Formats: sequence, C-alpha cells, structure tokens
Amino acid sequence: MRNQHSTQLIFELSTTGRSGVVLPQCDVPTQDVEQLVPASLLQDKYPSLPEVTEPEVIRHFTNLSTLNMSVDTHFYPLGSCTMKYNPKRNERIAGWDGFAQLHPYQSESSLQGMLQLLSELQQMLGEISGLPAVSLQPAAGAHGELAALMVASAFFKQRGENRTKVLAPDSAHGTNPASARMAGFDSVTIRSQADGRVDLEHLKENLGDETAVFMITNPSTLGLFDDQVQLIADLVHEVGGLIYLDGANMNAILGVTRPGDFGADMMHYNPHKTFSGPHGGGGPGAGPICVTETLRPYLPSPTVSFCDESQAYYLDEGSEESIGRVRSFFGNVGVLVRAYCYIRTHGPDGLKRVSETAVLNANYLLSRVKEFLDIPHGDRCMHEFVASAAPLKEATGLKQPAMDIAKRLLDYGFHPPTVYFPLTVPEGLMMEPTETESKQTLDAFADTLKTIVQETAEILHNAPHTAIIHRPDEVMAARQPIVKWTETAD
Repeated sequence: MRNQHSTQLIFELSTTGRSGVVLPQCDVPTQDVEQLVPASLLQDKYPSLPEVTEPEVIRHFTNLSTLNMSVDTHFYPLGSCTMKYNPKRNERIAGWDGFAQLHPYQSESSLQGMLQLLSELQQMLGEISGLPAVSLQPAAGAHGELAALMVASAFFKQRGENRTKVLAPDSAHGTNPASARMAGFDSVTIRSQADGRVDLEHLKENLGDETAVFMITNPSTLGLFDDQVQLIADLVHEVGGLIYLDGANMNAILGVTRPGDFGADMMHYNPHKTFSGPHGGGGPGAGPICVTETLRPYLPSPTVSFCDESQAYYLDEGSEESIGRVRSFFGNVGVLVRAYCYIRTHGPDGLKRVSETAVLNANYLLSRVKEFLDIPHGDRCMHEFVASAAPLKEATGLKQPAMDIAKRLLDYGFHPPTVYFPLTVPEGLMMEPTETESKQTLDAFADTLKTIVQETAEILHNAPHTAIIHRPDEVMAARQPIVKWTETAD
C-alpha cells in the first residue's frame, strides 16, 4: 500500500529545524560571502528550502517513483517514439569506469579504446544505412536533422547554387519543417494521397531549381512503406536536389533494406528508438547522421579516423568544407556505447529478426484493433499503425474521443499510444508495440481497448479515475506552467 503521507510536496513535509545532514567543521579558512560576491547579486534572505530528515527524503522520492510509468513497469505502445524494453546489460556496460570516467580533455592516446568503439560504430551505422560517411556528434534526432540540412546547405553553397526550399510530406514529423527553417530554408508541405503515400503530382508541381531537399520518413509515421520512394528519389535528383530520410525509427527495415540503396543521400538515427538508448527525462540523447561520399567533406566535425602510420585512432577535425562542431566535445558517448552494445549483441541476423518481430507484432495488434476501431490505411502495416476514434465522436458525442481513450487506458495500467499525430488522421491513435512485447501483453492491451470503447461517454470523458493527477488544463499547463513551489500564508 502506497504511503500517501510521503507523496505530499517536499515543502509540505518540511518542519522548521529538521535536518537530514550534519556537516563537519570546515578545515580550511572561511570568508564571508559578502567578501566574495558583489552585494547586488546577493539575496536579502536565505532561499526557502525544505527542512526534512533523511528518512523523510527517501520515503518521499521512493513513493513518488511508484507513481511513474516506465518501460520497466508498463507496456508503452507509444507510436513514433519506440518505447521498448532495452537490455540492462547495456546500461551496466556503459557505466563501466573505462567508459563512464573518461574526460573529454584527456589525450587521444589515453582514449584509444573509446575511439576504437566509436570508429567501429561509425562503420556499422554506415553499413546499416547504406550511407558510408558518418558523424556521431549530433545530440538528438532533431539535432541530427538540423545538422544534415546544414550539410546540404554547405554543399549547395560550395557549388554556387541558391536553393531555398525543403519539401516534406504532410505526414512528416513536426520537426522536419522546423529543422528546415532553422537551417535557413523555406518549408513546403507536400500532400499525401488517400492511401498515405506521397502525392506524386503535387510533388512534381513543387520541384524545381529552388529545391534543395525532400525530407521523407519511410516507413512513414502512418506505419506505411512508400513503395514510390525510388521514383521520388529519381524525381528529386533530376532537379539537382537531395533526399533526406528521417531514420529516427529504423525498427521496421533493419537488415531488410537500406535507405542509401533506395535513394537517400542523408539520414539520421535515433539510437534511443532503435539501438538501446535510455528513454525519457529530456536526454541525454544522440542523433548520428549518415551521408553519401559526396557529402562527407561537409559533415560536422570531429569524426573518428585511424592513422595507418601511427596505428592509432584520432579525432579528425575534417576539411575546410565541414560545417564544424554542432555541439561541445564529441557528443553523448554514453548513449553511443549502448547503441554499440545493442548492435554487436544482435549482429546482422539478429537486427533483421528485430525488424521482423516488430512488424509481426504491429500487424497482430492491428488485426485485433480493427475489430472495434477504424484503420484508415488498410489492414497491413510496418512497425506501427494509426487507428482512428473518429466514429466514436458521432456515436457517443465525445468531442475528443482519442484523448478520452488515452486517459482511460491509465486506469487499466497501460500507457496510452500517441494521440493526434499525424494530423492527417482525425482522432488518431498511433500504436507501436515494438519487438520486445509478448502476444499475451498485446492481447491484454487489445482486450482493454475493446472494453474502453464500449464504456459510457461519461466514464471516458472523466477519465482517468485513479491517477493522482486527473485532467489538468493542458493548454494552460503548456503556456503558463507552474514550475516552482510558492509559499502561501497560513
């Protein structure tokens, strides 16, 4: 039974005079803070910190942790995000002193093991993608996107070409147009056909001398593989543009096909979605990018290279054409170590089985869900699919049935799927079961969904009924968040 008292705010547990520590007497000369810091920077009074004992702190945070959902405690069918179970062994290996205790200012001679690992990871990511030139430096997927578009910008600038437009389908991830604008391009949205594929005629209408890049996610956020991709690549290449593939989620095509083989010139990975990186908390992350040999000179630096003469690995700052560093030091190497372990553990055959199982699980769940929810894009998918709760609007009068279903799932102990994305599907529920879940888990989830859609509108609209936080005003929470405790008068 949860300790409800201890889940109060830590400030509410505070009692004047309590302490969880006893500091030893200072053994070095002391100075008044007024002598060290200008008076203009000093507060009039000490900050209002909670005064609690060590047991109270431990109980507070331990009990709070039991209120969280995580991939270690719950099924996470979060479409497009791939919240799957990752081996704990990889976490332990990344925490070994030989990795975790390194410092970026160490000499390269003392970093040879790490540099070798990163060099091999570059090679493996290049092989998996079919794009041989790799930079591990970007710190996240969207950061990798931006870095790749900066590579494209540098490439065209060096050729003296003034290309201003980046095209992306309307089903693309929202970061695609944002990255395009940040890289200095104009963003153009290309319509999708009713079947979810790119509208080729609309694409052709927007191709020309100003086209720099066409960004495509394949398989798409709809869980569909656009079999027009080679034709799309040919059309873009004919006008001198480049193909960027959003490879945030490669779980459906590992070992089956390679973006470089079907026309991509650039892509990024999200190791936390595909290769065992940690999830949640806002980071740290990684977003390695892979490009063709033609684009290699423009990659962010440094990359890891091997000197035949000295027989040593080193950080290569690249050519004059490089876009330079896109973050401090090399990147979040702890995430990259986890990715390396995942790839090495599975090997080529294992990675292919990962994709085969992910696709099998997604199609099985789709076959169950289509019995009671609309599936706008057919009864076959890749690693994920998007269902629509739109028919429930008319049947129940609910204004946001997808949100209501998502909230109700919390009562049954399931994390909701992604809702209202992509925007091309009304009342969309994007589900990705991943390769790590059993048939029993998928059946339990499908049975629960079926139960929920048969419940009354009142039950659904007022869900969740068991969560500590009920239904906050999400618009207000996003625009005017309360991020600190404020003392109130008794």
